Amino acid sequence: MTTGPLAGVRVAELGGIGPGPFAAMVLAELGADVVRVDRPGERNVLALQGGLRRSRPSIAVDLKHPDGVAVVRRLLEDADVLLEGFRPGVLERLGLDPAALLTANPRLVVGRMTGWGQDGPWASRAGHDITYAALSGTLHALGPRERPVAPVPLVGDFGGGAMYLVAGVLAALVSRGVTGRGQVVDAAMVDGSAHLLSMVHGMLGAGAWRDERAANLVDGGAPFYDVYECADGRFVAVGALEPQFWAELVAVLGVGGEFEQADRATWPAQRAAFTAAFASRTRDEWAAVFEGTDACVAPVLSLAEASAHPHLAARRTFVDGPGGTPVPAPTPRFSGTPQAGPGPEPVPGADTTTYLSARGFTAAEVDALLASGAVAQA
Repeated sequence: MTTGPLAGVRVAELGGIGPGPFAAMVLAELGADVVRVDRPGERNVLALQGGLRRSRPSIAVDLKHPDGVAVVRRLLEDADVLLEGFRPGVLERLGLDPAALLTANPRLVVGRMTGWGQDGPWASRAGHDITYAALSGTLHALGPRERPVAPVPLVGDFGGGAMYLVAGVLAALVSRGVTGRGQVVDAAMVDGSAHLLSMVHGMLGAGAWRDERAANLVDGGAPFYDVYECADGRFVAVGALEPQFWAELVAVLGVGGEFEQADRATWPAQRAAFTAAFASRTRDEWAAVFEGTDACVAPVLSLAEASAHPHLAARRTFVDGPGGTPVPAPTPRFSGTPQAGPGPEPVPGADTTTYLSARGFTAAEVDALLASGAVAQA
């Protein structure tokens, strides 16, 4: 039996890569009944998904076949949510116009995930996380003073994309509970990337942020909020922003107490003192020294190391994934409606016949759809 706060919510996901699958995975691991609609014969997608296909069944449907489109329309007649990540206009050309879907099922929430949004001069252009972050101004703020750095796809795809899609879908479901009507959610990665920087824009407008990299309190500009190399070539992260935390940092580190923390004129000297001190011991030696303090110092762990850290192990922040390797556990956590752990990651089309049968398609209908090529069973 499905558990989690979204138990009973039925979601159809039209297969894609990146933020759409991540949003569908989040909803599935919050307890929603999610089905992924893949293309028949899909192969490469497994390598591109990086585990994002887990926790939900997969059916293979040919959306270029009229009977395949009819299958999806039938599934949406009593669905709560449709998730899609095509470029603007593609869903309409496939015969799945959101306006028509909402006429057939007024309670449906249509979550649309794009890079540039459903409208605007760049709406139909290709892009990726780095380009959405670039245009939104977010990439400009990331990296050392000399040049921006290419981030892992958190800013556009997942933080600025998938999580805004999830928030929008959940908000639309809450609204539907009041109005009885669904709606279209237009989630654009460029919008989300910009919105993630709301605090920085606020500080910029107030004159408390310089519009340059590594020149501010929380972008590596301040010596007490930066990363330092240790004797073994590994790193520690320092985030001693508040005066009491800075005081503990310099007391434990044994240098820097002669400086005024907020005096920018002393920041180069502070940085030099911290750099030399941290270079005198290994990362793990410094982690042991700062253990139990409020100096806001933490070791920079590798992906492989993170799951074994005592705090993360105690909280089960990582759990064994479908392949037996550690993966991040579903989050957040709920006291009254706990969700299950990560589920299997089926190959595309592995569940076509069983899922359609469970949704009311007769054996004869399923056989006819298979024979016509409208659907496929892996």
